[in-house]
Amino acid sequence: MPPPPPTEGTAPLERLAHLRDTYGTLPRAQRELVIFGLALLCGLIVMPFLIWFAGSRVLGPYTHGQNAHAGPFALLADFFLGLVHGSAVFWAVALGPAVLLLLIRLFVALVRALPASGDD
Repeated sequence: MPPPPPTEGTAPLERLAHLRDTYGTLPRAQRELVIFGLALLCGLIVMPFLIWFAGSRVLGPYTHGQNAHAGPFALLADFFLGLVHGSAVFWAVALGPAVLLLLIRLFVALVRALPASGDD
């Protein structure tokens, strides 16, 4: 049974502890869906902003049609348009964090499965 929810005057660290405890009581499948959902949200929202930030610093301002200094939301709109049109590059960016997480988990599982080498 999950712990009772925090009240209005609860400190932020206690709220975080409550979230951690609630997360720990979820079944494994639901925890995995939460992790995958967060990775997908990161790929859909955070990655385009990181790309805009890095690109504007290295390549200059993002140009959108006649607007020579379009902001990050113009790039985000173009990103979602690319997803709707099914562009593989845009989908690779969107799914990148989830795929990276999957590869890291696979690597860790392979390392754990290796037999321990003893210096006998």
